[in-house]
Amino acid sequence: MSKIVKNIIALSISSALSISTVSSVNAATYQLVDKGETTNQKYTYAQHQNESGDMAISGTSNYNFPVQFQYLDDDDFVSIQIFAANNYQIVHELDNIEDPDALKAGNPTANDLAWVIKWLQNTSTGKGINIEYQKVGDTVAMTNIGSITQDFTLWDTTFEGTDTLTRSTIDIISGITNDGMYYGTATAPYLPSETFTDTNDIEHIFWLREHGLRGFYSYDQGTQIYQIPPFETGYGGGTSSIMDVNDAGIAVGFSSYKLNQTYSDFIENESNGCADPDIVPATMTLAACIANVQLSSGITPYHTMALKATLNPNGTPVVEQLGLLVTPHEDDERTYSSYALAINNNGVAVGYADGFYDETVTEPEEDERRVYYNALGSLENYKFAVVYKNGDVIDLTGDHADKGSSIAYDINDAGIAVGYIEKTVSGKLVQQFFYTDTNAPSEQINMVTPDGFFAGSDSSAHAINNSNIIVGEGEIETHNESTSNPRRTAAFVYDMNNDIFTNLNETIPCSIRLTYDIIEARGINDLGVISATAVIKANRRDAQGNVMLDNNGEPLTEDVVRAISLEPTPDDSEVCSAEEEEEKVERKGASVSSTGLLCIMALFSLRRRFFKVSYFK
Repeated sequence: MSKIVKNIIALSISSALSISTVSSVNAATYQLVDKGETTNQKYTYAQHQNESGDMAISGTSNYNFPVQFQYLDDDDFVSIQIFAANNYQIVHELDNIEDPDALKAGNPTANDLAWVIKWLQNTSTGKGINIEYQKVGDTVAMTNIGSITQDFTLWDTTFEGTDTLTRSTIDIISGITNDGMYYGTATAPYLPSETFTDTNDIEHIFWLREHGLRGFYSYDQGTQIYQIPPFETGYGGGTSSIMDVNDAGIAVGFSSYKLNQTYSDFIENESNGCADPDIVPATMTLAACIANVQLSSGITPYHTMALKATLNPNGTPVVEQLGLLVTPHEDDERTYSSYALAINNNGVAVGYADGFYDETVTEPEEDERRVYYNALGSLENYKFAVVYKNGDVIDLTGDHADKGSSIAYDINDAGIAVGYIEKTVSGKLVQQFFYTDTNAPSEQINMVTPDGFFAGSDSSAHAINNSNIIVGEGEIETHNESTSNPRRTAAFVYDMNNDIFTNLNETIPCSIRLTYDIIEARGINDLGVISATAVIKANRRDAQGNVMLDNNGEPLTEDVVRAISLEPTPDDSEVCSAEEEEEKVERKGASVSSTGLLCIMALFSLRRRFFKVSYFK
């Protein structure tokens, strides 16, 4: 289908949506398509889908994680039992260890398997950051093609002598182009090393991987997968990522481009560093030492640079750096990074980059101010939404006074960028979704922040199509939030042309509004189809994936998040009754696990405030 025809179709959809929203905010204007329950993961959430309806999906909370019990000893099993005994009363839906003997034999109950996984992941016990213990990845790439959702295995591999994947990788398909190219970011698996004997004749096995994050792309649904080589690979292999690809096969993302001086100094230190002979080779290998520093030190290994890559079927992408927003003082050793998150068909990209508090600085001091107190009261580096255009990195924020950080997530072919910006409203720092025209001269660029669900509601725009229809999510609750009690969110659609903001939960048929609570919209294509994530009730499953039953033999249920698609449909003038709307409010208020779900979603950047690219490092 030609671009002109697609734009005409999208424009007609946009007009229909606007008219229906004006006539009745409760009218059904979207058909909801559930992308389906998977057999291997509890949660799925939408990334993006192309105009053929192929969707990229991410899955988390794997069932039946393949714990390699042969690498655990008696002290480890004692530690697991102590860990469970100390925590089972505060962990929802888990009991104390049920069968210690079966656990030691490598045949645990579902309850006990769940504790082993938590113990392996836990950083307070040290196992989650200890290279001598198995690693849990728990982020799976998935696709929905022709209504079938299935795992998309990238570089994960099976344990030697088995057909069991390690499930130690972090795999994310960012999207699928209209001509079927898959792209995203993934890691190599953690695998057990050969036995290493230290100078005290103690044997060790280290869990190591060949590389961390790598941007990837595939023209043939994964048969041949190509990497984006990082600019800097020292001391750990570097990192790279692909976040978006336009119709011409031009990709954007980011890559390591420089070693963090503190990180390299730590590794090269001859006293307690990896260059100390009492550590390497006395107690471990160099590869193990570097991995240990990455996991346990908390030091960011690399400076990161936004990249552009011209992809080709030969697997030899032409990669170039897009630059930084600021040029730091030559003696400033703090990390300075930039990220490109989206690119339009005119080759203009957007994202964000580290910057200074004072946007007018041209000759910075060595300690030029670059931190502020965010909405959670913590110090955070300033990062500003930017556009990468004609070789320049342009700040979209304008005057930095009374503002915090900002991110631009998407840009359409007309040059309209969307994202969020932190602004001071009534003395409080609030995240507000914005749109801005990147075609304006840099000194005239203006971020427009439309009204959201209520004054003070944090919101973020994740995507915009070529009809200027924007999607994202915003807070719908007003209580003072905390990490243990976050505010609930709802997905929205915003018609920029007519300044109409709509809760997407009010655009689906009344008959399913009690079933699906749409909390986030991640993407919208030029046919107006929205990729979103909803909370639904599903059969509760244990750590082995088995459906759990109550005392009467009936399946227990729980709230989970599910990837969905919203397809525009003609307005049928259906209006939900006041009783139906009230019932939905009561149902949502009574949800036992909604707070837990929000906390889980925060970890996977399903909420604006917790979007941390550092998660990928």
